[in-house]
Amino acid sequence: MRTARIFLLLFGVLLINQLVAQPWEFIKERDGIKIYTQKEPGSPLKAFKGVMEVYSTMEMIGTIIGNVKNFDWWDDDIRELKVIFHEENVHTQYYLIYDVPWPLQDRDLCADAWVTIDSVTGKKVIYAVPLPDVIPEEPDIVRIKNYWQRWTIEPISGGMKRLTLEGLVDPGGIVPAWLYNMVITDTPLNLMREVKKRVELPRN
Repeated sequence: MRTARIFLLLFGVLLINQLVAQPWEFIKERDGIKIYTQKEPGSPLKAFKGVMEVYSTMEMIGTIIGNVKNFDWWDDDIRELKVIFHEENVHTQYYLIYDVPWPLQDRDLCADAWVTIDSVTGKKVIYAVPLPDVIPEEPDIVRIKNYWQRWTIEPISGGMKRLTLEGLVDPGGIVPAWLYNMVITDTPLNLMREVKKRVELPRN
């Protein structure tokens, strides 16, 4: 019962975000990946979105996206990753530490990710938000508390899959909003390039 309530709460937050969010603004397209940003309600920071299509299988994509044990490709700056809980294709909790260049402090994140799969269309959604009060905060590390991320994987025609990555990561500390907004489009672009390299199949 407690798990069901948490699940409904998370997707209630997701629905509210969708209702109040501003329109997405197209920024650029690189390597077949379209990048967008939008103003985040009540925040000076912008959310990001990347969209691409790949020729692959849902199974192959699933071994990369949503499998926290297979995140070695995710970011070179991750110096520690701990899986707290994992139920495949249902629910994952994990903790990670980002190695941030001096003079800034390292960042850490404790995340709670839920998976939904549409039994009719096959569409898979992985939605992650912060997980509070599980890993104690360290005095020399800035905890990322304002965060959300959503992967959507949709089968389309001809064996193609549409992948959409959306999110917001407030780095906290002394990082100014203008600097964050200037570089935030690199996040979906770099992540989706790495996914594409690992899952795209050759076409006959």
